[in-house]
Amino acid sequence: MSDNKFLPVTPEEVRALGRDVPDFVYVCGDAYVDHPSFGCAIISRVLEAAGFVVAILPQPDYKSCEAMKKFGRPRLGFLVSGGNIDSMVCHYTAAKKKRSSDYYSPGGKAGYRPDRAVIVYCNRIREAYGDVPIIIGGLEASLRRFAHYDYWDNKVRRSILVDSRADILSYGMGEKSIVRVAELLDKGVPVKKIRDVRGTSYLCKRGEKLHYPCEGGEVEGEPAGYDYDELKTDKKKYAKAFALQYKNNDAISGKAVVEYYGDRMLVQNPPQPPLERDELDRVYALPYVRNWHPMYDSEGGIPAIAEVKFSITHNRGCFGGCNFCALAFHQGRSVRSRSIESVVREAEIIAKMPDFKGYIHDVGGPTANFRKPACENQLKNGVCRNRQCLVPTPCKNLVADHSEYIELLRAVEAVPGVKKVFIRSGIRFDYMMADKSDAFFRKLVRDHVSGQLKVAPEHCSSHVLSCMGKPDIAVYDKFREKYFRLCDEAGLNQFLVPYLMSSHPGSRLEDAVELALYTKEIGLNPEQVQDYYPTPGTASTVMFYTGIDPMTGKEIYCPTDYREKQMQRALLQYRRPENRNMVREALRKCGREDLVGFGKDCLVKPDGRGPAPEKKEKKDKPGDKNKRSAQREQKNGGRNNDPRRKNDNKRSRGKNTPKGNAKSSKKR
Repeated sequence: MSDNKFLPVTPEEVRALGRDVPDFVYVCGDAYVDHPSFGCAIISRVLEAAGFVVAILPQPDYKSCEAMKKFGRPRLGFLVSGGNIDSMVCHYTAAKKKRSSDYYSPGGKAGYRPDRAVIVYCNRIREAYGDVPIIIGGLEASLRRFAHYDYWDNKVRRSILVDSRADILSYGMGEKSIVRVAELLDKGVPVKKIRDVRGTSYLCKRGEKLHYPCEGGEVEGEPAGYDYDELKTDKKKYAKAFALQYKNNDAISGKAVVEYYGDRMLVQNPPQPPLERDELDRVYALPYVRNWHPMYDSEGGIPAIAEVKFSITHNRGCFGGCNFCALAFHQGRSVRSRSIESVVREAEIIAKMPDFKGYIHDVGGPTANFRKPACENQLKNGVCRNRQCLVPTPCKNLVADHSEYIELLRAVEAVPGVKKVFIRSGIRFDYMMADKSDAFFRKLVRDHVSGQLKVAPEHCSSHVLSCMGKPDIAVYDKFREKYFRLCDEAGLNQFLVPYLMSSHPGSRLEDAVELALYTKEIGLNPEQVQDYYPTPGTASTVMFYTGIDPMTGKEIYCPTDYREKQMQRALLQYRRPENRNMVREALRKCGREDLVGFGKDCLVKPDGRGPAPEKKEKKDKPGDKNKRSAQREQKNGGRNNDPRRKNDNKRSRGKNTPKGNAKSSKKR
């Protein structure tokens, strides 16, 4: 345990700081963990560093307003967050089934937070204190800041700012925004008059003058914007509205965006500029305890910290452009990173922790191998509105360079007490392949894989990958071949685990069959398959709801029928006995009865008693390795059927893997 102290969680601890009431009460849907991987910890520590007293009210009893009165009426206001993830995603699976656990709660038990936590908490605060200032933030608020399709209600809901009755919504990474709002409140500015802070949204009367230019200018004397009454019924307008919001999510090129609710107007100010390197360094140098609060000890602590306790975040933002990922809408597409010195200082702190065993589990972030903006143009003009950096092919202006990341990893490896440094958050393999130097690829294979490397090709169908915003499968094939070749050269028996997704918008049953055949061809037996999950703030969710690609306006097929989604998933796990009848049904439905039989290319037998036999590859004899490898290359068009791939999905530990380090911290 660190010598640093937790922020106050009781009125007595507030009084010990010489105050009758705190400046802010931070209400959070997560348990209190003072670690820089938790939004509550970062925002509260940033405010503390700015001179404000913040009391933490984690997972309060939401069935009445009494819990909100614990600290009395705060001097400046309440801060409210649903937690590190959306409360509905936390509670329900992609099949809308209730989850039995909550890794951000004591002992991993569910039930400590309500559905739609931000709305519930804010309304309880209003019951307790009426017009007290309320500022909402975090992922749940950020991704629901506009009218949004809600998968669980199956309808377009109003902005969370409307339903929560909060005063200000801080979206994105809110360090700068929240400090500016706090300073204005401290100066006595009424919360209803705080209208010019970048990175915030607010509600005002229709026709009120804006502080920033509006996207689309004015129409009939009012700022151009979509009306909620139209958005909730007109899918084409909903798709266009999302595209407008997405294109204005850059701090340099973004303008204000307006949405109408009767006689009220929702205004999103342009984004805050991302924290630059020295600013990020200061945020991560704050005195975090780096553990859960001891009030949870008797319940076994908070499981969510296990993945991050010995991990380091070195960057923010992502220019990867995956349509099913909300990072672009939350953190933005412009990448920034911490200095090597800052990361090393954190590694030194971790190395001195009493339960540290010598293994840094991750030096990563949203995408581990990004350190800088995709190109120099982004620093001057912002990210491009009309294209992505990596897909469908890497932009000619892309600077693919891992040299500083290599330097960073070597510096962390040199910290006394560190035995091994792993990279376990997501890497962009297409960015790696775009780098003319393979120095990082070789170092990754040799030094930073914990027995198996997890990457995300997601699918193999070209048009499905296009809908996903992912590169063509040929890029993954080349990456996979090189990965195993470098493993062989390094004398390491390591595996590759590809993430696959079923039922993403654009995926027809025929595409699921194509993916099943691909897994058969490369010898992959997926133990886990991710069903597409429509969550707020992503282009894929817009496709799911509207059947329209919001960026192109083109119609897209979306599998929404429950039975079809079951069949798509079953095809990816066609070897499982319980899936065989459904696989046969799917193959009949799309006219692929040729894949039902006893041939080597078939997926299942006619009677459904088992998968079709698969040809087993003979083991190499000494001296035959190169010859057989060349034969495999020629036979399979460049795809190396390395027998290790038949175990790609297994949780096997390589000889360099620390015990107990088998779980993935990959972030989508």
